[in-house]
Amino acid sequence: MARHDAFDSVVALSRARALAYDANADESRYLLDPRRRTRYADSFLAKSQQLYGIRGATLATYDAGLAATWQAYRADPADPRFTGEFRRELDNITFPGERAAAEKTVDAYAVYERDDRKIRALLAAGKEQQAVRFCMGWEAGTSNAHFGAWMAALDEVTGINRAHFDGSVAAGRGELTGQLPWACGLLLLAVGLTGLGLRPRLAEFR
Repeated sequence: MARHDAFDSVVALSRARALAYDANADESRYLLDPRRRTRYADSFLAKSQQLYGIRGATLATYDAGLAATWQAYRADPADPRFTGEFRRELDNITFPGERAAAEKTVDAYAVYERDDRKIRALLAAGKEQQAVRFCMGWEAGTSNAHFGAWMAALDEVTGINRAHFDGSVAAGRGELTGQLPWACGLLLLAVGLTGLGLRPRLAEFR
């Protein structure tokens, strides 16, 4: 339980968190470094695909693909139309409250992704200052505010799995500790019986 049910999810969610911060940095660099915008846009999309993979998606089609595949998943959790770290977590739901927290995380992620397209649209329309304010401000309704909500949701589902992991490890240690005196006793008994069994043979060499 500690490894499969909890730790595997913690690993997937921890990777998701690292990818999220890298993607958010790529988005900011896209605004601040015009000469490398194509590179940062490609990097942002690659990290989005690692989080929530949609076959053949581009930045222009990703939101529609996310909405369609997520709707299909909500109708049938076994629907296989997306991949990535979020999929790994959703395929490993075990604990009370975990599914609701994981789905809340993907919902928050979808909002953040739509914000990204708004930033790029503002920039394409020549509204650079508005794009920067929306991307880098922390007022309610801005991209950073939605990113914070996404991270809070991610922390919630990670916390559920981490708590069960810690509890399972503690329970396992307690069980082993309780069995240790019996194990030591059996080991000493085995050593004693081995000595008794070998004694007649050893006597032959005197």
